[in-house]
Amino acid sequence: MPKLVNSGHMVFDPRGVVTAEARPISARVPKLAGLRLGVLDNSKWNGNKLLRKATAKLQQDYGFASVTFYTKESFSKVAAPALMAAIIAQSDIVVTAIGD
Repeated sequence: MPKLVNSGHMVFDPRGVVTAEARPISARVPKLAGLRLGVLDNSKWNGNKLLRKATAKLQQDYGFASVTFYTKESFSKVAAPALMAAIIAQSDIVVTAIGD
C-alpha cells in the first residue's frame, strides 16, 4: 500500500502482506524403518536429482517398506486433488524438495 511521506511523494512498500491460516504441524513418527515413503517431485529441473539422491540415502539408512515417487503436473500449480489423495492413501510419510 502506498504511503505519503513528508516530501509529498508516494512510497510503495514492496513487502506486501502475507495472510495464512495457522495449522498444527504433524506429529513426529517414532521411527522411519518400515514406513511407506512418498516422494513428491514438483517438476523443477534439479528437484528430481536432489530427491532421488536423498531418497537413496534415506532408504539405505532407514529401510522403508516402500518408496513411491509422484510427480506434480507443474511446479507453478498445486498438486491435483487426485494426486494428493493417492499420496495420502499410499504413504505414511512424504518428502518433497525444490532443487533450484
